[in-house]
Amino acid sequence: MTSAIDVAHQDSPHQDSPQQDLAKASYAPTRMRKHSLDIAGHRTSISLEDAFWDALREIAEAQGVSLAGLVARIDADRDGANLSSAIRVYVLQQRRISLGAPP
Repeated sequence: MTSAIDVAHQDSPHQDSPQQDLAKASYAPTRMRKHSLDIAGHRTSISLEDAFWDALREIAEAQGVSLAGLVARIDADRDGANLSSAIRVYVLQQRRISLGAPP
């Protein structure tokens, strides 16, 4: 299995110290990814940081729904916010709830 440090090292054209590799790996969750999903009968593209995609998949799995199903529910409940922002806020609220804090 390739670790984030190995990936950071492979992407580097020169030899980095382990501390530099670790620093690069710590930024990987902020990389933006665009995914296309079918939501409410239409195809839409959503751009989120890797960390939010990972958390959203974990939440969907814990709730026993598909990723598209969870995003559709978030989409239906949002009040005018753009969908990417609504997803980020939802993930944050779920995290706060899991820690016992009020949403």
